[in-house]
Amino acid sequence: MRELGLKPCQPRPWRLGLTEASAHLLPDLVARDFTAGAPCEKMVGDITYIPTWEGWVYLATVIDCYTKAVIGWAMADNYQTPLIEDAIRMAARNYPIKRGAIFHSDRGSNYTSAQFANTLRSLGIRQSVGRTGICYDNSMAESFFGTLKNERVHRVVYATRKQAMANLGLSRSI
Repeated sequence: MRELGLKPCQPRPWRLGLTEASAHLLPDLVARDFTAGAPCEKMVGDITYIPTWEGWVYLATVIDCYTKAVIGWAMADNYQTPLIEDAIRMAARNYPIKRGAIFHSDRGSNYTSAQFANTLRSLGIRQSVGRTGICYDNSMAESFFGTLKNERVHRVVYATRKQAMANLGLSRSI
């Protein structure tokens, strides 16, 4: 092959996609504009993990773009759709979310699931997602988690999930 000037080519490896097929149909209603004219009209959400000796504890948050406050959150020992549903339901229960408000997230499999879409629809919230693999499209949530981990999580070793929740001020049981 070298003598003939030929170069080998390899097909790209096939990778399993975790997002549902309909995920490409979801719009980006935020376009990296994390400002809002009033409370609870635009929100962002994401999930992060916190290490403990028992294993990971997952934290899902809902952040209001106007006040920059965490208005909903949930923690669990698993990364399943009910975790993010609990966070958005807490926000809707405790704050007057306007009908037609926007909830923006990344394209994680839980956020693009039909189950989560139905939950948002039942709350009168429009769904928005950023592009695949672009952290800037959800930078407000990413920034919050970066600060939380730098100022709190990375300074403590958590023996249990309950200890992590208590240290973060999130004392609800798993």
